[in-house]
Amino acid sequence: MYKFITGVLLTCLLGLAACQPKMKTAPQIPLEDFFRNPDKTAFQLSPNGEYFSYLAPWQSRLNVFVQKVGADSAIRVTSETARDIAGYLWKGNNRILFLKDTGGDENFQLYGVNIDGTDLKGLTVFEKVRTNLIDDLKDVDDEIIVGLNKRNPQVFDPFRLNVVTGEMTQLAENPGNIVGWMTDHEGKLRMAFVSDGVNQTILYRDTEQEPFRAVLTTSFKESVSPYLFTFDNKMVYAGSNLNRDKTALVVFDPATGKEQQVLFETPDADIDGVNYSRKDKKLLSVLWTTDLDHEHFFDPEAEAMKKNLDKKLAGYQVVITNENKAEDKFMIRTYSDKSRGAYYLFDKANGNLTKLADLSPWLKEADLCEMEPITYQSRDGLTIHGYLTLPRGYEPKNLPVVINPHGGPWARDYWGFNPEVQFLANNGYAVLQMNFRGSTGFGRAFWEASFKQWGRTMQDDISDGVKWLIDQGIADPKRIAIYGGSYGGYATLAGLTITPELYAAGVDYVGVSNMFTFMNTIPPYWEPLRDMFYEMVGNPKTDSLMLAEVSPVNLVDKIKAPLFVAQGANDPRVNKAESDQIVQALKDRGIAVEYMVKDNEGHGFRNEENRFDFYRAMLTFLDKHLKPSQQ
Repeated sequence: MYKFITGVLLTCLLGLAACQPKMKTAPQIPLEDFFRNPDKTAFQLSPNGEYFSYLAPWQSRLNVFVQKVGADSAIRVTSETARDIAGYLWKGNNRILFLKDTGGDENFQLYGVNIDGTDLKGLTVFEKVRTNLIDDLKDVDDEIIVGLNKRNPQVFDPFRLNVVTGEMTQLAENPGNIVGWMTDHEGKLRMAFVSDGVNQTILYRDTEQEPFRAVLTTSFKESVSPYLFTFDNKMVYAGSNLNRDKTALVVFDPATGKEQQVLFETPDADIDGVNYSRKDKKLLSVLWTTDLDHEHFFDPEAEAMKKNLDKKLAGYQVVITNENKAEDKFMIRTYSDKSRGAYYLFDKANGNLTKLADLSPWLKEADLCEMEPITYQSRDGLTIHGYLTLPRGYEPKNLPVVINPHGGPWARDYWGFNPEVQFLANNGYAVLQMNFRGSTGFGRAFWEASFKQWGRTMQDDISDGVKWLIDQGIADPKRIAIYGGSYGGYATLAGLTITPELYAAGVDYVGVSNMFTFMNTIPPYWEPLRDMFYEMVGNPKTDSLMLAEVSPVNLVDKIKAPLFVAQGANDPRVNKAESDQIVQALKDRGIAVEYMVKDNEGHGFRNEENRFDFYRAMLTFLDKHLKPSQQ
């Protein structure tokens, strides 16, 4: 009944109920309990509803298991030992498809296996080729549509793939500027999306026998992002910010390139997804996020079912993640800020709700801390939304703090369970996350305010959060660290070089250090978007002075605080050279820097043992520099 579609991821301060000074300090939780693989996760129902599947550890790697509904045990159908399976799905009632890469290189390859573990077959096993799923063709037994950059590493061609025989048929050839493809409900390739770097064009055709034609061209700052065709395959449900600041849900006519109707909009945030019924062929709800998640229903029956589930599972966020083809059985996921959550099977016919598994049963909610939504003002008057987590049992005054800017940067932080945040809070640190300008979901103007502002106003938003915490009396000004991954790693390095007076330590996890080398080592399939990237970040030729001024590697003489750097050797997004450069520059100045490199990882550490190593080293580093009296 439900299919969740996302677009391209929270002011109670001194009175936090879970962290009052009168409460006892939380018991020390082993580091491994925060970062070990979940007990079971990623549950899915078979199309006929007779089986469910999930990922669970085997030899410390997440593999696929299949279990008959009502049975006591499951069959393991994959046996991966090098890395966790990156994702999987059902194809028909008897076959599972799954993706894996090599050492974190993100060149995902697709494999198929029967639900009894037989007939394992590599389907898109090509060297240095990435597989994207375009359409899983739920109504076709043995076929899906995938995108492969096999012919040209910069672009993806669409192929119809038989998941039993491995036979592939190319459906179209990418001329070099198509960055996405879209099918209708019959699996026909009907739309394509073109970028020249700064302008986006929607291509459309009535049938697969006709050529594509351009129907709408906009600047990349404006967009119509189709979610799905209407159920007569004539119109499209889409998110659109044409002539508006916040993205609205609209009905879009792909034949004319014009909006026909606005179905829902809110002044509070961009809408970012819809739920719909494939069986009943109707739109059910629309979703958006402010500090917390919100949902508006178009269908009374769907709304009643969701309210019933919310009542049964009170105290948790409830998400319908998956359903069988008849839409009478549903997979339910719960979560909160203090719980990684649980999975349940809901039988709509009899109303039975059966708990299948807790993701991390070893973590007790009573031992964890609340994540509270907060806001503060930037120095130029923007409202910055964020989340503050205070350690349990400590008076919220003069605490050691970890500032934790998110990656992206065109992403955002959400309210919910965050193992890093809970780990740091359990070890006595307050954690501040902020959705600085450029964070998604807050409208076009807020997003555009980040253009060419790396190390400038984007960094000011982070610094203003630090100063706000100090003004509140929560942070000890001499015990503030900054830690982040990807763009958050860049923000860490920028914080230590541009505002060295704010921080006592920094942890850079796969972060950018040199804006010029970063631009030159982006993955090949980002190439069609290079000009857009230049407009959003800066052009190495025309903006060279600006980029030099905000490249941390050029500012290492400003660094006063100790630095810990972690990097995956196979990172395709932030090349290892980014970390090598900053480490070498500090060593050349005679400054000690801790450096961890994992040869079997990419953009972030996925293997469990590598996560343990990283967070153990990070905690030792933070304690040494923010809690010296305890060493």
